[in-house]
Amino acid sequence: MSLPSRISLEGRVAIVTGSSRGIGRTIAKELALRGAAVVVNYHKSATAADEVVTEIRSAGGLAQALQADVSDFKAAQGLIKFAIDTFEGLDILVNNAGITRDKLIMMMTEEDWDVVQATNLKSTFNCSKPAVRYMMRKRYGRIINITSVAGQMGNPGQTNYSASKAGQIGFTKALAREIGSRKITVNAIAAGYVETDIWAGVPEEAREAILSMIPLERKGETQEIADAVAFLASEQASYITGQVIGIDGGMTMM
Repeated sequence: MSLPSRISLEGRVAIVTGSSRGIGRTIAKELALRGAAVVVNYHKSATAADEVVTEIRSAGGLAQALQADVSDFKAAQGLIKFAIDTFEGLDILVNNAGITRDKLIMMMTEEDWDVVQATNLKSTFNCSKPAVRYMMRKRYGRIINITSVAGQMGNPGQTNYSASKAGQIGFTKALAREIGSRKITVNAIAAGYVETDIWAGVPEEAREAILSMIPLERKGETQEIADAVAFLASEQASYITGQVIGIDGGMTMM
């Protein structure tokens, strides 16, 4: 299901990090469907990223793929520059890139910790800093960070992932306060149990336990995340900033 047709992103330029697969892939396609020109960012999955671009173009949209390890600051700067140079602007940044290295803390290595922080949290800083520099001059922008319920309630075996996602939430709120006067909104989507590659390795027993915690008694769909991103990127969401939107079937309701 997509949002009503009046949600238009015509003339906007968007970057979606980690958009060769999973939630990012669906977000990139939805933003393009709404009229945005989209930079499909990937780290290793060139073939998958090219598939996303082909699908977008086949539907009449605009898209280009670019390899960039957004955990590296210079690579992230290059990604932002590529969007501005290729599509003559940047309006929407979706910080979606993320990985897991799940282990109990007694088994977790320093590398397991560092790589998750770099990919999930540092990349959010790496991409947002150069994007904000451009958006502030333009006095317009939308930054949307894809976080997780793990950052709100914690998950055993995911101290690294939960910490990185909680960090994204704090980053979202602080940045929203910094740049709101420049008509730039910053929001986060806390995704619940959505069937993606990240969930592929979760044991069945653990999946059943998680489902039992969800009032709506089902998994989420990547399209449901993408619909919310499209709304937050639109003019209709111009008075929403610094918020964490839970798309989790009621899992974390207060």
